[in-house]
Amino acid sequence: MTSTTSPQLESMVPIQENKIILILSFTILLVVMNTTMFNVALPSIIIDFSLNSSTASWLVSGYSIMFAIASLAFSRLSDFIPVSRLLFFGISILGIASIIGFFSNHFLLLLGARIVQAVGGGGIMGLGIIIAGRLRLSRRARAMAIITSTASLAFGLGPLIGGIITQYLGWNYLFVISSISVLSIPFFHLLLPREVLQKGHFDLFGAILTGLSVTGLLLFLTTFSYIIFAATVVLFVVWWRYLHKRKEPFIPPILFRNRQYTKLLLIVCITFFINFANLFLMPIMLTTTFQQGPIEVGMIIFPGAIIAVIAGQFIGRVIDRFGNMPLIISGQLFLLSATILFALLSTISPYFILVAYMFASVGFTSLSTSISNEITRILPMTQVGSGIGVAQLIQFFGGGLGVTISGLLLTLQNSLSPETIYRNIFNCFFFVIMIAILIYGLYYRSSRLKQPS
Repeated sequence: MTSTTSPQLESMVPIQENKIILILSFTILLVVMNTTMFNVALPSIIIDFSLNSSTASWLVSGYSIMFAIASLAFSRLSDFIPVSRLLFFGISILGIASIIGFFSNHFLLLLGARIVQAVGGGGIMGLGIIIAGRLRLSRRARAMAIITSTASLAFGLGPLIGGIITQYLGWNYLFVISSISVLSIPFFHLLLPREVLQKGHFDLFGAILTGLSVTGLLLFLTTFSYIIFAATVVLFVVWWRYLHKRKEPFIPPILFRNRQYTKLLLIVCITFFINFANLFLMPIMLTTTFQQGPIEVGMIIFPGAIIAVIAGQFIGRVIDRFGNMPLIISGQLFLLSATILFALLSTISPYFILVAYMFASVGFTSLSTSISNEITRILPMTQVGSGIGVAQLIQFFGGGLGVTISGLLLTLQNSLSPETIYRNIFNCFFFVIMIAILIYGLYYRSSRLKQPS
């Protein structure tokens, strides 16, 4: 993934740039809301299709994996295919999948619609960053800030609007919200400059191998099938050898030779693991333990997301003044505190869940922002684009893994009391976060040793 400046975009007048940013923000708002709205609807979907938590988790984990791969793939394709064409393709896929999802009357059809939606949604998100990165330097930072704020706002609006729609209309109507994105197509067609199709290479086989390897791992964790495990091991071996043989692979292996970078990848993977697991578990906890309806669930999640939006305004200033390190450790401590609160108090009152998620949300925002910034600091300029793209892939893999593990733990403990089930799950998450803190300690130590005395 690159963010090289496009002469066509640099030649635009500021008014046209403002219009592009506005339409892009609107589209990204719908895309990110589509990611979070279905978390609130999961309890209803579980009942409608008579699913267990482990199977239902694929609606989130499958979406997350495909979203990440599509984001990286579309970003790579933008190097030689006009952004306007790719956006038209991505938005059209999202719209078509939304229509299919609206009429889904079988779980596999619903799952397929969500995964196809992720192809379009991930593509739109990746291209949004590319478009912002190609604007004139004086407007680039502002565009990035608007996109980030829009995504944070959508994380809060998603559960709230999803809860209202699910309770009064049914979860099928959530697909109507995402289908609204097709209204942006004519605006992008008019506003985006005409780019020339260039010669280029895209490692399609590498992208397929990446997707199959990651999906195989999640399938094994869901089924514990030895056949799937053996196939996944073979896929990972083939994938790794293939990446080293290609001149321009889908994922550059040179990135993984940077030990500091791989440590940051592990931390960000755990960060998204915990955040997506929380977003998956909270609606189920609130529905099964406290008999909260979808609207009440959305209202309890909403304050945490809004706090993250507010905190985001200060996090950038703190990073500018003190660097990334303080935000990384404080973000981990916020996540750790939230996990302890979830483990001890989540089954006592829904308000404890509200407070715990506020801690978790601030921690997640602090970590995701500071680690992304730290990656751009430690990588050579020639590797920053690919490094950020791979980090996005690892983020959503971690999110998918968190949802899959959470669903599995719920299914395995279904004979226990809710208090015991959720205490056990969040106790496991406590040790996962401690691993991230340990990795950060190793990262910090190596960073100090490399500094000149």
